[in-house]
Amino acid sequence: MTVPTHLPYGGIPTFARAPIVEPSGEWRADVAVLGVPFDLALGFRPGARFAPRALREASLRSVPPFTGLDGVTRLSGVTFADVGDVVLPSLEPELARQRISVAAENVRERCRVSVFLGGDHSVTYPLLRAFAGVPELHVVQLDAHLDFTDVRNDTRYSNSSPFRRACEELPNLVHITTIGLRGLRFDPEAVAAARARGHTLISMTDVTADLNSVLKGLPRGRNVYLSVDADGFCPSVIPGTSSPEPDGLTYAQGMAILAATARQNTIVGMDVVELAPNLDPTGRSDLLMARLIMETLCEVFND
Repeated sequence: MTVPTHLPYGGIPTFARAPIVEPSGEWRADVAVLGVPFDLALGFRPGARFAPRALREASLRSVPPFTGLDGVTRLSGVTFADVGDVVLPSLEPELARQRISVAAENVRERCRVSVFLGGDHSVTYPLLRAFAGVPELHVVQLDAHLDFTDVRNDTRYSNSSPFRRACEELPNLVHITTIGLRGLRFDPEAVAAARARGHTLISMTDVTADLNSVLKGLPRGRNVYLSVDADGFCPSVIPGTSSPEPDGLTYAQGMAILAATARQNTIVGMDVVELAPNLDPTGRSDLLMARLIMETLCEVFND
């Protein structure tokens, strides 16, 4: 007897209908999804704590496998696991970072590709600590902002600083490529520090002028961690984010970058951050970010 499949609005909303597992349990999967509902490090509008739940619900619209217009079926046989959310203390950020790192390491040890649902961008720092054993790790970051500030408002752990802290702690993190940079305000010290480390800074002007050149400059043959900030996209595309910047990436541009990166590298992990569902009553932002995760995984597993 065939078990009926729920419509998107029915059933328990795990990510892509994946089975729920415990982070340190006896399980293995090709893809494991972990929620990190933390947004205490934001400098503007809160709401990213609600994103993991919203992304799970949005993922139910498109559950793999997928057969496209070309007749090719994608993600067939790829196994998923939903590891739930990190249990976070409400007002203990250092304890929160510790728990995030431990949970992420448990996930990484049990799957081929870890997918993390943030949360503000500060969570990328403790997530990256779980990849300390990955040789010559590269990060490809889609973002309007550099997030390489040393100190903001007397804290070293805001959503403006995750990559600065990660580079200080992780000798295996050898390079960061940031794409989509734009806006009126940049920290000159942070820009200088990133360039001094040899990081690649690509403005939205560069993307608009010659996307093909940007794609050619992406890492090749590397271990890559993808970090996708919702504000990397134009707010006309994804309005649900804390600090939107006009004239950002289109969905097609963002997916072209992620697809090219996935095709020519080994993707070890991916996070999506700074999505604030409460700031987009249409739900469009949630649906597009969930779709972006799925399309990226289609490229990762396009063997």
